[in-house]
Amino acid sequence: MVFQFHAISCVDLNSEVNYEHYAFLSLNGYYVIIPIRQTFVFIMKKNFLFCLLPFMQNFTKDGEQDAVRCNTRAELVKRGCKENEIISPKNKRNIAKDDPLSASQNGQVVQMRPQKIDLDLRPGLPVSFNVSFKAAEGHPVDLYYLMDLSYSMKDDLANVQVLGTDLFAALRKITNHARIGFGAFVDKTVLPYTNTNKKKLKKPCDENDQQCQPAFGYRHVLSLTPNKNDFEAEVKKQFISGNLDSPEGSLDAMMQAAVCEDKIGWNSNSTRLIVLTTDAGFHMAGDGKLAGILEPNDEKCYMENNLYVKSTEMDYPSVGQLAMQLEKNRIQTIFAVTQNVESVYKELSKMIPKSEVGVLSSDSKNVVQLIERAYNALSSKVTITHDNLPEKVRVVYRPICRNGEKSEKEGVCDQVHVGDEVIFEITVTADTCMENKFFTISPRGIKDTLTVTINTTCKCQCDTAGPIIDPHPHCNMSGSISCGICSCKDGHVGQFCNCKIGNKQEHTLRASCQKDNGTECEGRGDCVCGRCECHNTDSGSQYYGPYCECDDDHCEKFQNQQCGGKGRCKCGKCECNSGFEGSACQCKTSDEACRTVNNSVCNGRGICKCNQCECKGGYQRPHCLECPGCTDPCQTKVNCIECLGFESGPFKKNCSEACKTISSTIVKEAFTLSPKECKQKDSEGCWMTFKLVQLVGEDNYKAEIMIKRDCPKPPNVIAIIGGSIAAVALIGILLLMLIKLLLYMKDLKEFRKFENEKKKSKWAEVRHHSELFVQTEIAVTHFRLVSLDSDCVGFMLI
Repeated sequence: MVFQFHAISCVDLNSEVNYEHYAFLSLNGYYVIIPIRQTFVFIMKKNFLFCLLPFMQNFTKDGEQDAVRCNTRAELVKRGCKENEIISPKNKRNIAKDDPLSASQNGQVVQMRPQKIDLDLRPGLPVSFNVSFKAAEGHPVDLYYLMDLSYSMKDDLANVQVLGTDLFAALRKITNHARIGFGAFVDKTVLPYTNTNKKKLKKPCDENDQQCQPAFGYRHVLSLTPNKNDFEAEVKKQFISGNLDSPEGSLDAMMQAAVCEDKIGWNSNSTRLIVLTTDAGFHMAGDGKLAGILEPNDEKCYMENNLYVKSTEMDYPSVGQLAMQLEKNRIQTIFAVTQNVESVYKELSKMIPKSEVGVLSSDSKNVVQLIERAYNALSSKVTITHDNLPEKVRVVYRPICRNGEKSEKEGVCDQVHVGDEVIFEITVTADTCMENKFFTISPRGIKDTLTVTINTTCKCQCDTAGPIIDPHPHCNMSGSISCGICSCKDGHVGQFCNCKIGNKQEHTLRASCQKDNGTECEGRGDCVCGRCECHNTDSGSQYYGPYCECDDDHCEKFQNQQCGGKGRCKCGKCECNSGFEGSACQCKTSDEACRTVNNSVCNGRGICKCNQCECKGGYQRPHCLECPGCTDPCQTKVNCIECLGFESGPFKKNCSEACKTISSTIVKEAFTLSPKECKQKDSEGCWMTFKLVQLVGEDNYKAEIMIKRDCPKPPNVIAIIGGSIAAVALIGILLLMLIKLLLYMKDLKEFRKFENEKKKSKWAEVRHHSELFVQTEIAVTHFRLVSLDSDCVGFMLI
């Protein structure tokens, strides 16, 4: 966010700046930005901003930029700037509406003043103002009685049904403008909260209870009314209901009572109270998952025919959601609960602003006294807080009352009685530029509101402080003076308009002042006619280099001394004196701690810096002796061991060249080297035994190789061939026997089939002869031989 004062502007360090178009440098603790394509200069100082602008034309010295005109008053006066030449914007405060505090007239009261205030602030500079509050007598009160009608509250309902007269009498002590409403709740009508059997939904109470209403979540019974008879009549119509689990849907009911303003009938000017009576805990956000209800509560009103219709579709609200809606709708809560759940609701009360907890008797007979005590506790505590606070705006409250404490969140005064006036000192600070931003300040639970509008002064009105002379000699007659700074005509650039660019484009000249297309003059100088004119550093020396990229003031420090006091700074790097080294010349030139027992430096596997070894790839300090992460040399050097010890393997032909970093010795019986023994297989399949020790250097080894290798015996070819032939023959015989067996089985099957057929054939023949014999016998039996005469014989059928 830029505070632009024509040629000079001051900005907050936390604001956004397009770094591609600006150059940066440090100046006396300030961060200076020089725009690349403009002549304006911006100054930043973290968390604190000055905008004091002198009109002296020769205020800057050679090599200084015009940004030094923005500084503290003391610094400007020290440099010779007169008091009347310094511009310093002040905060302005205008009370736009300030109606006096008044008592109740037809229900209308004014309990806080002022009601509207306009602030014109300088960023970083706080402004304070007072807010007065006076609790008015007879302020309207709306009380909505929200009752748990689960079965355990059966005896309480009977007492509440005759409560109207006493409750109205108690409210009359507070105000003449009182109204009462009534609502009831149980829980969501789904498992596992309520028995969903149709018969049980219609009558969730015991079988012996005749007066029992169907299960429900939340029902609005009576809108706010000043008539006590209406209250008692409607409450007497209510019957007890029931559910399964102990926690109830009280948060569901409170949310609907808070957001359904028209249904409940809340008065916009009244003190709003919800009295919740219950003997059980409450379900909250997330519990709906037990019933498969996943849709989160959206804090909207869903009342149809006085019933909460989204009870089985939407999850319970969270405590945070409920607290936000109660505060938004200026509703104060009284939890009238039984002893067994008092601790639960006290914890809930800590999270809900302007709420009190009272303990009910077992049958709710003391509810009127409880409400009276809780209301007095709520009304005697005044809490001022804010809403819709813009970003980069801070508010601090300082209550001017007994027990008042300074706070950035809210102002609290306790034990405030009707007619007492208390004052809150409120301090507002804008940390950045803004325009027409506003926020509200109000007492919790009270309608009265103070609207605070904020604008910031981000321009120094230096143009009106003196005449503008055009052209001006100070600008080489090629520009005019504005705020003490040259504003050049077209075709001229530079601090004093002394560079005539002619037909050249300005960006072409500026490009020659950019290193690698970066920032112009590295943010440390001015581009004048295509060349960098470097600024001075904070110490008085000068930046240097073609692009002002070098200075001798910003090198690494050691023991709070630049280059440790053992060298000099040259273009941001230390040049150490003889006998010292390191990035900050912090070390003596020595390698004593880097030397090993063999007098090598870091075992040849690192370099010694600041008397410490900086080891190469994987080797460890202090002397780069071991490399836990490196590959085992027993594996990497196996080919060299084979060619050096046995003149075989891949390196057989060029062994002396490929393995020149290994000096080897052949041993016959025992090794003399101490490292672990290596055992690897060579190209011929024999096991080689050897030892390796690493000498000074990265790839320098000494090896001892055992002359005898462990080679496996060659295979018995004759046995293998004979065995193979025998196996083939055996397999052939087995196959032939198997084939023979199969053929035999087949023949046997066919023979048995033949025998069966033969037997069947003989039986058929015998049967045929038997049938002929029987038929002949039958015929003979029925005929008698008869002799007709001597020449003729006949048969007679009998």
